[in-house]
Amino acid sequence: MDNKIVFITGITGQDGSYLAELLLEKNYKVYGLIRRSSNINTQRIEHIFNNKNLILRYGDLTDGTCLINILSEIKNNHKDMEKLEIYNLAAQSHVKISFEIPEYTANADAFGTLKFLEAIRSCGLEKIARFYQASTSELYGLASHSGANILSETTPFYPRSPYGVAKLYSYWIVKNYRESYDMFACNGILFNHGGVRRGHNFIERKITLGLGKIVRGETDRLTVGNIDSKRDIGNSKDFVEGMWRMLQQDKPDDFVLATGVMHSIRELIEMAFKLKGFDICWKGEGLDEIGYDKNTGRELIFINEKYFRPAEVDWLLGDATKAKEILGWEPNTSIEELLGEMVEQDCK
Repeated sequence: MDNKIVFITGITGQDGSYLAELLLEKNYKVYGLIRRSSNINTQRIEHIFNNKNLILRYGDLTDGTCLINILSEIKNNHKDMEKLEIYNLAAQSHVKISFEIPEYTANADAFGTLKFLEAIRSCGLEKIARFYQASTSELYGLASHSGANILSETTPFYPRSPYGVAKLYSYWIVKNYRESYDMFACNGILFNHGGVRRGHNFIERKITLGLGKIVRGETDRLTVGNIDSKRDIGNSKDFVEGMWRMLQQDKPDDFVLATGVMHSIRELIEMAFKLKGFDICWKGEGLDEIGYDKNTGRELIFINEKYFRPAEVDWLLGDATKAKEILGWEPNTSIEELLGEMVEQDCK
């Protein structure tokens, strides 16, 4: 009997690739959605291509027909299936870029989720599907408006980007379908999480990649945006375990996953560069602030306003108490350990 079937969108991304690995190890049959691209976009899952339990299909969240076709294929191939786990991880996931392509961001991140939920219903799978929606700490946005100093499932939202607004629609449509159609649908409100598979234009990876280029002599500087914004950053490997646990519960619910520790971008730069012998100090103010190596006086870190968002999010700090109590989930990786892995990888 087929009891371990899963469909992952965004399988070629950081979280999708780690989740696919985790579920293949648990003997799931894994269906994955990949987008057609003129450039190779499957590097993160190349090492599992030959696994007989991995099945890849082309599609896009903006195309509801392809979602219906794939779900129908799964249903027809596994007629004795008692449960189908679905992880919707696909998205236009870069906050800054969402200001430049807001319409596509809405189509993929908001309406894509709606199309997915409707595809599940159209295929008659609403009673056996367990749906995980990749939500985000960007829902909180201007977190300080609530008066909270740490953000939980009950903190009011105030998104500050087209990405955050689109994800807010997804969050509420998932709750609506859960309550309206008795669907097993969960929102995972995940705070920042990275690792060696993190996209190159996300700040923590940009720092370690830039450090690697400086160490190898390929460049003489790292250029960044707002170094005073603060984030709660964990390890993607830890977080995908939490996603899986959400769909193993008796009842669907929404959960924050976070480390409960916050660092500024300034601090992340200092920690990463210290691992390669740089003692970063700062001089100047605002856009003219420069980070230099105290040991040599060498100027290394520069600020450029093009990396600032039109509407900034100053801080995000998550409270994962509910996940700990109900899911038994806790992060296993400190920011120091995470940066160490990334620096080792990116400075080769």
